[in-house]
Amino acid sequence: MRRIGGGGPPLARPVGRYAPARVPDPAEPTGLRPEIGDSWARLRRLGLDPERDRESPRLPPGELGEVRRATGLEQVLPALRSTLFPPGDTSPLVLAMADPKARILWRDGEPGLVRNADRLGFEPGATWSEDEVGTNGIGLAARTARPSTVHAVEHYLRSHRPWTCVAVPIRDPRTGRLAGVVNLSSPAADSHPYLRQLVLTAARLAETELRASHLEGLHRLRTVAVPLLARFGGPALVVDGAGWTAAATGLPGPPRLALPDGWSAGGVHWVPTLGECAVEPLADGWLVRPASPHPAEAELAERTESAVLELDLRRPERPELRVRGSAGCWSHSPSPRHAELLLLLALHRDGLSAARLAEALFADPARTVTVRAELSRLRRHLGALLEARPYRLAACAEVTVLGPDDPYDLLPGSDSPTVRRLRADLARGLPRLPGRRAGGQPSASSSANSSSLGSSSAALPSGTTV
Repeated sequence: MRRIGGGGPPLARPVGRYAPARVPDPAEPTGLRPEIGDSWARLRRLGLDPERDRESPRLPPGELGEVRRATGLEQVLPALRSTLFPPGDTSPLVLAMADPKARILWRDGEPGLVRNADRLGFEPGATWSEDEVGTNGIGLAARTARPSTVHAVEHYLRSHRPWTCVAVPIRDPRTGRLAGVVNLSSPAADSHPYLRQLVLTAARLAETELRASHLEGLHRLRTVAVPLLARFGGPALVVDGAGWTAAATGLPGPPRLALPDGWSAGGVHWVPTLGECAVEPLADGWLVRPASPHPAEAELAERTESAVLELDLRRPERPELRVRGSAGCWSHSPSPRHAELLLLLALHRDGLSAARLAEALFADPARTVTVRAELSRLRRHLGALLEARPYRLAACAEVTVLGPDDPYDLLPGSDSPTVRRLRADLARGLPRLPGRRAGGQPSASSSANSSSLGSSSAALPSGTTV
């Protein structure tokens, strides 16, 4: 029996096709994989009726073309189509490409299946998010930014249960953010056991195409930057619009800079790891001239005084960390793992050991090497704001966490047992996130612990309060 889902126990099936499964009751979704159970719980809270089909919103033709161009995914379609649908192939598959909002942009596949998909409204321009059409591969992958398999009865709407769909996020190699979702659907009874591996390969192929395009753009910017930098006597570097270094002189250029807000007008800005920098627009990027290429640790520490950290988790697809201090403001889009770590450290201002963090993230206190490596990477952005022994956010910093309206949208891609329990506790109204009063406004200070993890607190140090 092979594992085909995005985690959790494998689905039972005979060789070559999936076995019929017991139809669960949406009111009591017992026995479902965790990600499917969480999705169904969200939809029950929204009042979605599993017995009623829903007419999903559709983009007008003109707007559909604009959204297609904005994603930049059109360049990967020829490679995907030639790989998944070679000439003469009649595999029972429907390919769909969606944007980060789960709006279907392109669709292809076996003509008979395409007509069946039309009857469900699964067509270009349709919004296929969970909130609109229930639990499905595209909607689940777009919300959690994780590979998702939704097989037959795992669909929330009964009308979708004759299908199996596997969806995998495509990440923009420039920013690490979600660029879109690639999905393959097939009749549930005929789904191939290697469908998930096929979609994973398709997503990696799409990211490879996007990465090649990004490298070509960096090369074009480099041809402009090198002659320009040769005229400067001091340190300088040129980065593209996402912060990737195209060329540098007088200092070892970092692979990528965290671009602060407000660069559109140029000027002088504080840049993590570089200090004060003069910034000027250049072609498709920026010319950056540091006043002090390597700020001293004492200077970095001084700039953290009275700092305000705001971890914004309101948009599930794009967490953001904003820092305000004496040096100005800057923001950073943390990776999913770094967002988990920041949330845990914000909840426990007294600090957590590597073993405690490993237990909270992986239910395995022995995975300290992974935790320390991730925290080392995170410190490149936070500097003296992230302290060690135990790992904690600087006591002088005020910390606020902005959570989503729906607790189940709190880091929805996280399979950390602690984060999953925190979602359930928030849904029951037990804890509140750091930096928020009962009325929802940020408190004056969050230097002390201000959140309870409810049932999850056994896995972490005590001391948090509601």
